[in-house]
Amino acid sequence: MKSSRRKDPWHDSFLYEEPPVQKIRPCDHPGCDGAGEFRAPRSRQQLNEYYWFCLDHVRAYNASWDFYKGMSVDDIERELRQSTTWDRQTWPLGSKTSSRRFTFEFHDPLGVFEEEAEEMRKARTRPLTAEEAALQCLELQAPITVKQLKTRYKQLVKQHHPDANGGDKQAEEKFKEIAHAYKVLLDSLTA
Repeated sequence: MKSSRRKDPWHDSFLYEEPPVQKIRPCDHPGCDGAGEFRAPRSRQQLNEYYWFCLDHVRAYNASWDFYKGMSVDDIERELRQSTTWDRQTWPLGSKTSSRRFTFEFHDPLGVFEEEAEEMRKARTRPLTAEEAALQCLELQAPITVKQLKTRYKQLVKQHHPDANGGDKQAEEKFKEIAHAYKVLLDSLTA
């Protein structure tokens, strides 16, 4: 064996040290004489404690490894959901900030984004398109289907028909708006 030399700081003589002997860990598989070079977790609850196997036995162990073994379907679903959020607590979207409103305004003391901010303000105050106005008139949210449109139209026609309101002029005007909005949306959906 080759030894290394180290000079003793107190004497001019040299001390000789043997290099450390590396211990070869045996394979943890019963009856195997191979070297345990590859680690494998002991169980789902002991992921930081390992078996040490030779290459053949670690391959066999990994092929038969089932992280979810012994868990019910509900436990597996819960585990999957927790692991998708890294085991951190989550809340429904908007539940923690429901009292605050998001704003597109930002502080720009140097005026770097002045043009973009003006465009954003204009975009928020732009007039509604015909489809947007029709959706607003019929009290619907996009996207809609033809079936949803027809159902909502029938409800509003029954409610605002002039005959149902004793010939009221306001009801007649609202009825005309509803009919126009229906036509606009029906044309855009069937086009």
